[in-house]
Amino acid sequence: MSASRRQILPGFGLSLACTLAYLSLLILLPLSGLAFRASHLSPAEFWAIATGERALASYRVTFGASLLAATVNAFFGLIVAWILVRYSFPGKRAIDALVDLPFALPTAVAGITLATLYADNGWIGRYLEPLGVKVAFTPFGIVVALTFIGLPFVVRTLQPVIEDIEPEVEEAAASLGASRWQTLIRVLFPAIFPALLTGFTLAFSRSVGEYGSVIFIAGNMPLISEITPLLIISKLEQYDVVGATALAMVMLVISFVMLLAVNALQWWAANRHSECSPSMGARR
Repeated sequence: MSASRRQILPGFGLSLACTLAYLSLLILLPLSGLAFRASHLSPAEFWAIATGERALASYRVTFGASLLAATVNAFFGLIVAWILVRYSFPGKRAIDALVDLPFALPTAVAGITLATLYADNGWIGRYLEPLGVKVAFTPFGIVVALTFIGLPFVVRTLQPVIEDIEPEVEEAAASLGASRWQTLIRVLFPAIFPALLTGFTLAFSRSVGEYGSVIFIAGNMPLISEITPLLIISKLEQYDVVGATALAMVMLVISFVMLLAVNALQWWAANRHSECSPSMGARR
């Protein structure tokens, strides 16, 4: 029995060693270097840099805009993924290809394009400006840019899961007297929620570290529309490596804690769904 188990994955020890070495070179060593550099600061110095007025404002803009953009993408990404999987219509392949455009488009090009479209004299901005809606060079523009670059993560995460849900499941719920709303909430959404949460996490993570598409549309005004990555770059340009390291360390810790919380919620949702499925099958 033990011999057959070892033969299932030949070279497991070597594969594991290569995996750990690769992850160490790409992730652990750079993060360790960042932590080592930040350790040269005293707690008081680190706290003064991390809680400065400009730094706190940049945290609010960065994480607030990222959270809002990821939430918008989770809602509309679910709709887009559902339509692409469940319906056939003219131009479906073109729309499906457009979803991947933010992956292929350089972020700087995306930022320039969005800034041009939403400027006061842009194709879209000229119609929003009389309504008092200003997008370009405001925090709202940051949300627009982050929504643009984060949508593919949600759609591509949800599509395989929706494809695995058989239409017969909905028909069975309808035959048992469930309304469409009850079918969505009690049958479909529990199966989709773990993947939706994964897409939300990926979109949020991508947004937190985004730089190129944001700086062209944000306006980059300190205390108003300045993101933390730009503040870090500004400190490096001023040869303030210590200050940039402290801010980077804060971003790392906050991002890790938030992702850990989301992953814990995702694990709970997946386990809850797997526990509910056998019980539902037993009742049937």
